Amino acid sequence: MGRSPFTLAAAVTAALPGAEVTGARSLSADGDARFDSAVASLADGRELAIRVADDDETARELAAEALALRALTDGARAMLPFRAPAYIGETRLGDARALVTELLPGFQIEAALVPAGRGAAESMGASIAAVHGLPTSVVRGAGLATRSAEESRAELERLIDTAAATGRVPARLTVRWRDAVADDELWRFESTVILGGVQATSFLFEDDPERGPEVVGLVGWHGLSVGDPALDLSWLSAAPDAAGDVHASYARAVDRAPDGGLEVRARLLAELEFSRWLVHGDSMHRPDIVDDAAALLDALAEGIRDDDLNIVDARGDAVDSALDALDRVPQDAAAEIDTSMHTDAYNPEELWATTPDESDPAQSETAPHDPLPGTGAGTDRRTNESAHRAQMLNIETEDLSGVASLFAGTSGAAGAREDSHPLAPRAHADDDDGDDSDEAQRAARAALQRWKSSSSE
Repeated sequence: MGRSPFTLAAAVTAALPGAEVTGARSLSADGDARFDSAVASLADGRELAIRVADDDETARELAAEALALRALTDGARAMLPFRAPAYIGETRLGDARALVTELLPGFQIEAALVPAGRGAAESMGASIAAVHGLPTSVVRGAGLATRSAEESRAELERLIDTAAATGRVPARLTVRWRDAVADDELWRFESTVILGGVQATSFLFEDDPERGPEVVGLVGWHGLSVGDPALDLSWLSAAPDAAGDVHASYARAVDRAPDGGLEVRARLLAELEFSRWLVHGDSMHRPDIVDDAAALLDALAEGIRDDDLNIVDARGDAVDSALDALDRVPQDAAAEIDTSMHTDAYNPEELWATTPDESDPAQSETAPHDPLPGTGAGTDRRTNESAHRAQMLNIETEDLSGVASLFAGTSGAAGAREDSHPLAPRAHADDDDGDDSDEAQRAARAALQRWKSSSSE
């Protein structure tokens, strides 16, 4: 890694024959340094983003992103009230795979700083609802993953059992999560098109003089699938001020039967990221990760106390406080720990133009993984269980130290584009809702002015 922007920009011509590159600059926030990335300026005025990944996991993410963007036909894009990046092309840079997409303008807002009221929060809720309103044929036709409500439920049940088997999950949490999975009321929902885990920094904003910041673009489409809509709302645990307005706006905009368990499942999914981190560390035989995850789980267990996961009590300050630590769970851990039921038709490797001798079956997502050492006959029960968890969850052994947070919008610089500026925190005024909304818009516009000033320098 560490290729210069000029080297990356030169590769754009391979993905887009005939393109005349006139300039290049770094793209500072693109997968939190998991990719080499740059912006290439073309003679026709367009700006394109190029991302290059050298390892299998990030290469699969680029492949999935390419498949998703190509699945978004003109008809599907016309149904969205914002822009999604246009797929431009793919190429190779040495042995590495590269994806070139349209660069969308806009600024981002960190999750913890999304203000309540009109503007950003309401626009985010409506934007998520628009994605969930897309026809499922968009996903199914592209061979992307699909999960029914029961499959989503079974997936989480397996994750909870796997985490509990490590012996590091507080009993209070195990009971809490199993009770939620066993509650039939929570799982009576209609699977929809989802992004597979929206983050605050997935949204790109522009300022509207009357309504404040509004979503004009959405990035991060590699998780496009059909599944539980709560996945795209679980990030709201990191946005306490805006959560209520995002949910309310979503409910108003979504064209679907009411989902009474949506907020509870979103909270459950947020909490389970701690268990994913634990299982990740256990499968990698990394005591440091296991200890860190166990500490987070202990803090969560202490925070929940008498707060229950049920439809009646969908929100709780104690849990929100405990979930503040979610920014310590790396995004890669959540991405790698996948107990989903993928369709056989989805093979991202087919997206990359290779000659027969370049293909490597060992890198295919569907290729079986080599068993971990010590899983043969005669090994002890603990070793067998750990190996089984690693194989079931498709976890590759790698060091995730330094990887940015799961909720990138909560961790400061993580996810901040070079041409963006986070909004300032909303001032806590009196109880007057109108004053709060106006204050939120003033804060948004102030941040926008700072962003414009810094961009012009």
